[in-house]
Amino acid sequence: MISCIVSIINQEKLNAQNKQFNPEEKFSVDSLTTWTIKLMSEISKAHPGFYRYTNKERFNFIIDSTNYTIKDSLTTLAYYRKLKPLFAKIGCLHTSVDLSEHYKTYITKESKLIPITVFIDKDKHVFITKDYSDKKSLAIKSEIISINGKPISEIINKMLLAVPSDGVNQTLKTLLLNHRFAFWYQSIIELNKDYEIEIKLNNSIEKHIVKGVSKEIFPSLESVLVNKKQLDFKIKDSIAFLTIHSFAKTVIKKNGQNYKKFIKESFKILRNKKVKNLIIDIRYNSGGTDGNAAFLASHFFDQPFKYWDKIEVTDKIAIEIKGINTIFFKKPIQKDSTYHWRGARSWLTKEFNYYKLQKPAKDNYTGNVYIITNGLCISSCSDLVAILSHNKKATIVGQESGGGFQGNTSGMMPVSEIYANMLITIPLQKYTNAVDMNKNFGRGTIPDFIIEPTLDDWIDKKDIEMDFVIKQLKK
Repeated sequence: MISCIVSIINQEKLNAQNKQFNPEEKFSVDSLTTWTIKLMSEISKAHPGFYRYTNKERFNFIIDSTNYTIKDSLTTLAYYRKLKPLFAKIGCLHTSVDLSEHYKTYITKESKLIPITVFIDKDKHVFITKDYSDKKSLAIKSEIISINGKPISEIINKMLLAVPSDGVNQTLKTLLLNHRFAFWYQSIIELNKDYEIEIKLNNSIEKHIVKGVSKEIFPSLESVLVNKKQLDFKIKDSIAFLTIHSFAKTVIKKNGQNYKKFIKESFKILRNKKVKNLIIDIRYNSGGTDGNAAFLASHFFDQPFKYWDKIEVTDKIAIEIKGINTIFFKKPIQKDSTYHWRGARSWLTKEFNYYKLQKPAKDNYTGNVYIITNGLCISSCSDLVAILSHNKKATIVGQESGGGFQGNTSGMMPVSEIYANMLITIPLQKYTNAVDMNKNFGRGTIPDFIIEPTLDDWIDKKDIEMDFVIKQLKK
């Protein structure tokens, strides 16, 4: 329906159908630096949040600095490792550059994953939490000093620069590496089949050579983010516990649950039983359907309230809403130099309507509310936390939410093929939450009580956040 951001400079795109796939092909310095400038220029024209956290002058400097590091011809993978941190500088977790499926298949054949999972503490010390190697020689809780001769501090810093997040948020980056260290090591640091891991345990330094493993050894990220039971509600010891693992309509429906029906019934029970304390657990909730998050928010207001303040698009997107596209979308309104998105026609979707004044739910809740968050509370989940925190409707506990406090850029997110066997995803709508624009700039929602697990807590799977809230309520 919207044709812009369809491929960057079609004439220069390397089309896999017309050219035989060669993973070792190298591209000249001139081509790479020209591609980088044109790529980022084209993205900035369609991405309304491109300069949200970094102004144009500063971003141009960052682009030039990236190009300055390209001293020789590079393969696709080497160029990808240059682009990944550059994309992360946009400060948008929905914007991504990825390798093609052809290239991912090549990597899988040519290398093995380092056979460990890790825990990164607040001082960026890295500890082994699981050893998947055949020898099982790596002691759990041992601290990593180096991998294949590279200091672990250098490795972690390089990875953190490549992982995208909203603004300068770090909780998402760290939590993601705790779960997917091996995969980020492979794509950002090196391809290998054997690894020399230097560890420290009880002041003793050891070096171990371990063989890499296949990706099937590791639990998938989906198994962390997607639970069989997306929604859960129970009351115990006069405390209500509401767990929401996703706001995505399709995911919830796939698991045999009806979101709105579930929420309505839960809050009716809260009212009828006069439960005064409610704990909402939305850790690892990666967002989804905006309407579901806004619907939950409506249960904590007794007056009409603002959820989003506005939705913006670039002029390049705004001018696309013409002709046949007006059947599907309303024409954006120009306000000074910006264009405000008014959304889709009501018959198509209501997903863009939450910038309008929202009505409170019938069974609104007035008791004590605690919300538990972490770095993988992102997108619409993070919007919900921001709105309830800003309006003082809940006490936030845990770690800073991974999504932006002031909003995110998402909505329609077309994927385009670019040169050198890569794909990019560019979000087209910039959402601004109805919160204080001077607070938490570039950050997620900062909890009222910051509770961070230690290495022992992580390994023993202690729910220190939930324990803290229950103790608070029992006081």
